[in-house]
Amino acid sequence: MSTGSRAAARGHSEARVLMSEQMTGAQSLIKSLEAAGVDTVFGIPGGAILPAYDPLLDSRKIRHVLVRHEQGAGHAAEGYALATGRPGVCMATSGPGATNLVTPIADAYMDSVPMVAVTGQVPASAIGTDAFQEADIRGITLPITKHNYLVTDPAEIPRTIAEAFHIASTGRPGPVLVDVSKDAMQSMTTFTWPGSVDLPGYRPVTRPHAKQVREAARLISESSRPVLYVGGGVLRARAAKELRVLAEMTGIPVVTTLMARGAFPDSHPLHLGMPGMHGTVAAVGALQKSDLLICLGARFDDRVTGKLSTFAPRAKVVHADIDPAEISKNRVADVPIVGDCREVIADLVVALQAEAAAGRKGDYAGWWRLLEEWRSRYPLGYDKPDDGSLSPQHVIEKIGQAGGPEALYVAGVGQHQMWAAHFISYENPGTFLNSGGAGTMGFSVPAAMGAKVAQPDATVWAIDGDGCFQMTNQELATCALENIPIKVAVINNSSLGMIRQWQTLFYDGRYSNSDLHSTRIPDFAKLAEAYGCVGLRCERPEDVDDVLAKAMSVNDVPVVVDFVVHRDAMVWPMVAAGTSNDDIKIARDLAPAWDNDDL
Repeated sequence: MSTGSRAAARGHSEARVLMSEQMTGAQSLIKSLEAAGVDTVFGIPGGAILPAYDPLLDSRKIRHVLVRHEQGAGHAAEGYALATGRPGVCMATSGPGATNLVTPIADAYMDSVPMVAVTGQVPASAIGTDAFQEADIRGITLPITKHNYLVTDPAEIPRTIAEAFHIASTGRPGPVLVDVSKDAMQSMTTFTWPGSVDLPGYRPVTRPHAKQVREAARLISESSRPVLYVGGGVLRARAAKELRVLAEMTGIPVVTTLMARGAFPDSHPLHLGMPGMHGTVAAVGALQKSDLLICLGARFDDRVTGKLSTFAPRAKVVHADIDPAEISKNRVADVPIVGDCREVIADLVVALQAEAAAGRKGDYAGWWRLLEEWRSRYPLGYDKPDDGSLSPQHVIEKIGQAGGPEALYVAGVGQHQMWAAHFISYENPGTFLNSGGAGTMGFSVPAAMGAKVAQPDATVWAIDGDGCFQMTNQELATCALENIPIKVAVINNSSLGMIRQWQTLFYDGRYSNSDLHSTRIPDFAKLAEAYGCVGLRCERPEDVDDVLAKAMSVNDVPVVVDFVVHRDAMVWPMVAAGTSNDDIKIARDLAPAWDNDDL
């Protein structure tokens, strides 16, 4: 061993000795979170987790944000993670406290969000006895976590926390649950932070296989109608810059899924928009008529493919993903590439440069003529209501202009989510946060809260529907008391909007239990004021600019704007669930005129 190596080893050993001291398991838990680099925990105490809350009071490194519901804690942790790239942390007690975290844990799992959930558990001797507030949260969350732990030995707390953060943030990111028994937190132990994490069965592959990359480059150079099909994995890999280099070098059109909005600038001429059920005609058509899909960090989910057997029928597939389980799961890949998207794209650029140097480069001029025709003929748009009422698309478009490209926009789920994906221009990665895979109502407000904690200097707009907003709006109290000045736009159509749209289109206008009467109950502006926020209301198109200017001028407390919009506005384009993307509609009973001679 060299002198330098011996010195480093000695210093490492001394650090371990200095960090070894007697304390309770609860103190060890908080110290472990500090050692893992945690600066914020979203949570609410209860009996089983209470031992951990006592030393948390003494921490000078961790800010605890006291939420009003555990679901809010979980979504806030997601928002924090999405805004930073680091694992968000939430904490809850046993039984109902832990089960209230199930929805955000499932949401994080579906959308590959790094998160560590710490829950208290009844004492080890009581586990399995149906003790008060006992729930097998480890068993419950087994299918929706990357990994989870039950800790009953206080000596295992530091190692478990270190492993949890490592697993959550490496490979395909996701949630990890650490359930700690109350007696383990109350017992004395020796705290020793592990110098490294050794998990022999967990070795995520990040470097792609060179042969597969070369084969992908060959297919790209030979294709005449390729498409870069970009998913959320590009954002998780922080690969937006590499993606832009690849696209500009090749001239290949780019589509970005709902989870990838912002990975490629909307204003870029190579960008065709979002594909899928509510995608642009150009993006949907490009995928359908392509001869090669270069899928980067996406998973061929049903909302993109429509009827899978009819999706991109003439296309070969290059599929790159860090999770090997996703490759060929839904669509068989001709060239499978396992690896981190950032490294895959970087290697692909080099391989394509070699192809070009050898005189092999794709010619996409004819392809672009067809795409430009679709893009110009079928742009995104909307009709203003005939009765002069407020158009939701207009409101969201104006919010995007007021906030600008540097703001963060956090959507709930439903029509407003789709309009936010369409009518706000995303120029930067990480500026559109939403619940994609799980489609969780109630995501927006707490996730915006978490994002604002992570980026206190950023403007954060929660764009929510009146249905979603009523599921988690109690977190406005948290925002007001914790000085987290988010801005909330409630797109209030007095309905469960997407449910109403489907009932209009597929259930003969039978509006069974989709009318929320939100224009009367509650008064969202007064509710906001009751929570210590600024409450505003807007009902007329001519007032939108002034109301938004007032909302943007308030930066010391949360702001809620109740936008009362036309209730029958619909999201278009649309591919009906279970049908082919070829059957996309640009409005009710109106389909694009595909030129079959060019297909």
